[in-house]
Amino acid sequence: QVQLVESGGGLAQAGGSLRLSCAASGLTFSRYAMGWFRQAPGKGREFVAAIRWSGGTTYRAESVKGRFTISRDNAKNTVYLQMNSLKPEDTAIYYCAERGTASQEYDYWGQGTQVTVSS
Repeated sequence: QVQLVESGGGLAQAGGSLRLSCAASGLTFSRYAMGWFRQAPGKGREFVAAIRWSGGTTYRAESVKGRFTISRDNAKNTVYLQMNSLKPEDTAIYYCAERGTASQEYDYWGQGTQVTVSS
């Protein structure tokens, strides 16, 4: 029902910046939050940041506090991840996801966008 498409990934040097976008199409009965996750080579999926759709409350992993900012544009059904002060350990595939109010997990996922940070 809901389709998520990420964009904005690419190559950056340490200390640089990238801005990821996730555009949602279709409808969900009750959108609770949208979030960003990442998966580095050889590692499991890791939570990065999330934003509650209604009130805009944000959450971030400790590893990205002060560097990454999540935001949304309700009119565009789009969530963003502004990534500053990038580190090589930020290299991963970044996934956008959507969570419904009644769900204990994220129900819809994008295909991911590659972020590579060189030293």
